[in-house]
Amino acid sequence: MATHIGFLAIFSWGLLALLGNLTKALPAFQLLFMCFALSFIILLVKRFATKQPLLTPPKLSKKQIVIGVTGLFGFHFCYFMALKYGPLIEVSLIVYLWPLLLGVFVATPGSKFKAILGGLLGFLGTLSLITDGSGLSINSEYYLGYFFAGCCAVLWSSYSYLMSQFNSQVDDIGWLSLIVAVLALCAHSYFETTVTSLSVSQWLGAILLGLGPVGGAFYLWDYGLKFGNRSLLASLSFLTPVLSTFILILASQAPFSWSVFFALALILIGAAISNKKPSISLKKAEL
Repeated sequence: MATHIGFLAIFSWGLLALLGNLTKALPAFQLLFMCFALSFIILLVKRFATKQPLLTPPKLSKKQIVIGVTGLFGFHFCYFMALKYGPLIEVSLIVYLWPLLLGVFVATPGSKFKAILGGLLGFLGTLSLITDGSGLSINSEYYLGYFFAGCCAVLWSSYSYLMSQFNSQVDDIGWLSLIVAVLALCAHSYFETTVTSLSVSQWLGAILLGLGPVGGAFYLWDYGLKFGNRSLLASLSFLTPVLSTFILILASQAPFSWSVFFALALILIGAAISNKKPSISLKKAEL
């Protein structure tokens, strides 16, 4: 069940592009503040509904808080900077090295090779989908963008792995969200001009993002990694751009492409390789 809950987070991230289209006119850090503030409100609503004390402090050590905030805020900050200084396709591909890294982090010593091989197949599937056969061009003027994108991959894979190791409560994601919301507001004040007049669609998009891919999904992801199959979730994370493309096609916001199915096949094959259990002899099984 926990693995299924973790996959709900991945599915939620697949909605990011569709919902992002509703809010693309909003400043990035202003939107991030709104989403993480709503993520904190999710915690308050959950505690109110279950008749728990609303403001019970988090059960995280200072080290865990630093790692959690660095992962959540650092990832988004680096992603925004990567898009500012680099092209979308190359940035997206570098960012999607994180499932490969996470798969290697959570693999047992005897399954590292399978994790790397399966992760590379998943990454090739992502590559074929994002580029749609158009190829890549690495340009020295975008190296800063590539650097920030690489930071995204390292930060999110490290955050996911370390948080799965901590003996913390899933509720603590709400308190981390509050800190991230404050940091996002500070970054917004420094980098951006506030948009005060939001349309109905922008409000709807921001609320759905906060409930889903940029808020609620972090609770689901934390629960899935703590109690589910971390290796399988790492492999299935490559499905995020596939799900995103399918959703955009269904919403008539993207053209159909056979590269979706090619990417899906590679990702599923990679997941099967990464999660293949070692064979056990019949004799050993009988014992």
